[in-house]
Amino acid sequence: MLVNEGKTERVLRVLAGLALLIGLPLVLSGPAKWWGLIGLLPLITGLVGYCPAWSLFGINTCRVKGAHDAPHRG
Repeated sequence: MLVNEGKTERVLRVLAGLALLIGLPLVLSGPAKWWGLIGLLPLITGLVGYCPAWSLFGINTCRVKGAHDAPHRG
C-alpha cells in the first residue's frame, strides 16, 4: 500500500479525527454533527497512512525511503 504520511502526522490525524468524532458533537448540538462526520477523514487517512490530497500536491512526510514508490508486499 502507498504511504505518504509520517508517524507523527498519522498520530496527529488520528487524534484530530477522534476529537472531532467524539468530543465536539458532545459539547455542541445541531450542525456540530457534521463536524463529527468530517472527523472521519483525518481518522481514516491517519489509520491508513495515505492522504490523496498530499499525493495530488506531491507532498510526502513519510521518512521511510521508497515507502511511496511501490505497493507494500507484506
